[in-house]
Amino acid sequence: MSTPFPTGTPALHQRRPSIFTTLLWVAVIVVLISTGLLSLLAITQEIGILGAVTGSVLAAVPVFPVIATFLWLDRYEAEPPSLLALAFAWGAGVSTFGALVINTASLVAIRNAGGDMTHAAVFVAPFVEEAFKGLAVVLILLMRRREFDGVVDGIVYAGMSGIGFAYVENVLYLGRTLADDGTGGGTLFVFLLRCVVSPFAHPLFTAAIGVGVGVAVRAKNPLVKVFAPIAGYLVAVLLHGVWNWSASSGLAGFAAAYAVLQLPVFIAFISLALLARRREGKLVAQHLDIYGQTGWLTQAEVAMLASLPARREARDWAMRTGGTSARRAMRDFQEMGSELAFLRERMARGTAAPDAANTEYAVLATLSALRDRFLPRPHPGPPAP
Repeated sequence: MSTPFPTGTPALHQRRPSIFTTLLWVAVIVVLISTGLLSLLAITQEIGILGAVTGSVLAAVPVFPVIATFLWLDRYEAEPPSLLALAFAWGAGVSTFGALVINTASLVAIRNAGGDMTHAAVFVAPFVEEAFKGLAVVLILLMRRREFDGVVDGIVYAGMSGIGFAYVENVLYLGRTLADDGTGGGTLFVFLLRCVVSPFAHPLFTAAIGVGVGVAVRAKNPLVKVFAPIAGYLVAVLLHGVWNWSASSGLAGFAAAYAVLQLPVFIAFISLALLARRREGKLVAQHLDIYGQTGWLTQAEVAMLASLPARREARDWAMRTGGTSARRAMRDFQEMGSELAFLRERMARGTAAPDAANTEYAVLATLSALRDRFLPRPHPGPPAP
């Protein structure tokens, strides 16, 4: 039996954002809109309206399944859609515009110096592009530090930034080939190469930065906090540089790098992400156990919240017994249970907000209210004679 709450206990509510946070959001939105428009203008001037439209349609094909893959990893504590959209928009706007400016300048400098033009793709572009894409993770960490819980969060935000960047870059490459040959054969080849064979390339490179930032968030050692993001960035640059080198080495070199680099990196990434997600499940069980022992949650609820298959079964059960509203309440109960576990984990690490105890009580109150919405109501007995 869960512990009852006094009548009128307030449900969890969002704290009013500070003036600094509001101004930061406004500044970020202005930068995103400005860079996005400038990138669109620059790309359209190069490849034309037809190239931009065709490239946009074809480049969108891999976006949704790749996003779905990253969201599939983020099952215990789904990230706010606003922050996911911010990461994607940063990759598509700020990162692409910054890369366009700096990479173009480096190409001009190398050409004027009589150097090999492929050097820019191998030795310049990876450093520039990964730095811009990785800044999305750092920005979100600064804006929502106390809600950034570790490696899975870092992977998801970094992946979203990489997806946004890859989308705009694919628009450019697809439109460029259409403008150059006009037959569509080259465009089809680029589509197969970039959108079908290697849609995870950019997200995977930047995910290394997300891993580094996620490790730093949880680390207590000051050296780890400093060097883990740096190490993640260097890994991202290395993977990106080798990939660009393979792309400039002909079809045979690309195929060899795909087999030796892309597939192993993809498998390693999935394995690491699954291990990190499994660890999140253990953290949920560990930190919710105290609430099960003291009656705030039942032991069955703790077990359910710590298991993804059990969560899915619970949502199906709620749907069968109470319909859509009950299923929605169960889903919110599960999300709030994860919030409670990670809040407790931050309290244990000493990184929680000063009002964490009040937030904890408000979360428990919300869980109690949600429970009342998905538990079947007892049918009234027959009227007394």
